[in-house]
Amino acid sequence: MRVTTRVTAPRADGCCGIILVPVLDEPRVAVAARRFKALADATRLTILATLAANDAPVCACDLGDEVALGQPTVAHHLKVLRDAALVLADRRGKWAYYRLHPDAAVWVRATLAALPR
Repeated sequence: MRVTTRVTAPRADGCCGIILVPVLDEPRVAVAARRFKALADATRLTILATLAANDAPVCACDLGDEVALGQPTVAHHLKVLRDAALVLADRRGKWAYYRLHPDAAVWVRATLAALPR
C-alpha cells in the first residue's frame, strides 16, 4: 500500500496537522469490500471457520449441522461465500464439497485469527 502525506491548514484550536493518507488500489479494495460484506454474518463466519479448520473439503450436508439451519439456508450462505471468492465447491454426485478458495485461504485464516476473543 502506498501512502501519501496530506497537509491540512492548522485550525485555531490546534486540532489538525499532517496526516498519512493511504492510496488504495481500487481492484483490491473492491475484492476486500466483497469479502467483508460476505463476512458480515455469524453463520458465514462459522462456515468459514469450519472450512479453515479442515484440511479436506467438507460436504455441504455437514455444514448445516454446525449452524442449525436448513439446507436451503446453508446453500444461500455458501453461494454468498462463493460469490465473494472465499470458497470453492466440488460436486460429487448430488453433494457439493466446500473448501477455502486458495487465493483467499491465507486472508481468511488471518481474518478469523484477528476476531475478538
